[in-house]
Amino acid sequence: MENVLIVGAGPVGLMLACELSLAGARPIVLDKRPEISGVPKANGLVGQIVETLDHRGLLERFGAGSPFVGRAPGFPFGGVPLRLQGVPGVPLRMMLIQQPRLERLLTERALELGAEIRRGCELLGLAQDEDGVTLTTGQGELRARYAVGCDGARSLVRAAAGIGFPGTTDTEHLLLGHFKTDVNLMEAPAPEGARPGWDRRVLLTSLQPGVLIAAVRRPGAPPEGPVTLEAFQEALRAELGCELPLGEPIWLSSTVAQARLAERYRAGRVFLAGDAAHLFPAGGSALNVGLTDAVNLGWKLAAVLAGRVPEELLDTYEPERRAAGARTLVQTRAQAAIDRAPAEYGTALRELLGEVFALEEPARHLAGLLYDSGVRYDPGHPGAHPLAGRFVPDLGLADGRPVAELLRAGRPVLLDLGGGTDGVPEDGWIDVVRSATAGDAAIGDAAIGDGAGEPPADVLLIRPDGYVAWAGAGGLAEAAGRWFGAVTTSRA
Repeated sequence: MENVLIVGAGPVGLMLACELSLAGARPIVLDKRPEISGVPKANGLVGQIVETLDHRGLLERFGAGSPFVGRAPGFPFGGVPLRLQGVPGVPLRMMLIQQPRLERLLTERALELGAEIRRGCELLGLAQDEDGVTLTTGQGELRARYAVGCDGARSLVRAAAGIGFPGTTDTEHLLLGHFKTDVNLMEAPAPEGARPGWDRRVLLTSLQPGVLIAAVRRPGAPPEGPVTLEAFQEALRAELGCELPLGEPIWLSSTVAQARLAERYRAGRVFLAGDAAHLFPAGGSALNVGLTDAVNLGWKLAAVLAGRVPEELLDTYEPERRAAGARTLVQTRAQAAIDRAPAEYGTALRELLGEVFALEEPARHLAGLLYDSGVRYDPGHPGAHPLAGRFVPDLGLADGRPVAELLRAGRPVLLDLGGGTDGVPEDGWIDVVRSATAGDAAIGDAAIGDGAGEPPADVLLIRPDGYVAWAGAGGLAEAAGRWFGAVTTSRA
């Protein structure tokens, strides 16, 4: 019997395979596609997942050749520019990387770590019992202790597990295209109504020289069959009343926005992650939330499979990640409402919100929503330290290392910043690091350091996914036992 079967070799399924393999599990990833698609469904990563790639030592590798990697100078929120340059306390980072390249790099990493990927293997059926899950595929039956559906919006895993997927489907469709062109519509004078950004239901932008990204919103369902250049031009003429020099198409597609959240993220031994669990009606969040689903679930499944923790740890996946999905659904629905408000009302709304978004506090708050949905995981006890349940801040340590470097191995880290961990057993599962901070640290709107060089807490117990399981000076043994099955004592 295999330990984990992952259905879907998109970014989320591959990220989960990487996380499981890093922690010692040996997952098998199944995908009905014979090879990685060349369609750039997504063009970049925004939010916490960029920090997570840094935690795993992959940021430089994935960012090689990217037009941009770093702190986001701004981001569109419902078609309204959110300018972040000069706004303090904003952790939002982004990386421009098209989905085919992202999938290739994640595939390479998963194979390096020992995962198995079977392409051209279509799921036909799923059944589970008390001991495991049986998947019927075009290549025969497979059995595992757990299965994870990372198979997208039309997830067969979700349907077979009997999990509802309530929500709404847009009454309009979006035509999308990438074009090779020598005409820079972003700088040169363009026909009226063809300015960068959403204008008259048309979007024009570019992420690299010589490539124009265009999108046009049209009423009703998308056309049957492949999108043609002629159909794309016709849609533009209908919206703008003019021709645009789009150039040679690289790829063309259509999509319909949906807003959906799975009723459950778990049914027995079956889990959901990524688009199989949630669909958002506005861009900028889907990959961030889906990939962080995978990072949350990966270490927990691996720890249970290794017998380090009881199976009850898996019960924390749904409440943590479904809350993040629900919060993201709220902000993306708000974006969609702003973006699609009709005619003069929409123009007035976006103009007024542009004035509000220019203020420091609203800009910081919205950047936080884009970063990690603004969700704090349940710290497990009342009166917990403000950092407990939050993503660990980018602390600079006195020995020169960033916190990110401590999380390379994907194991829990006990970070002693104030001499509170004497006697802690170093058993190879929890890494104990004794250091001090080299400066202030901040998370969200609140400073967590007391002054220059002061630590945010005496001790931080950091989960493999980068979240703080516990912080403070007492109760360490209980927290370590709850999350990691370790009997740990502190000097306190």
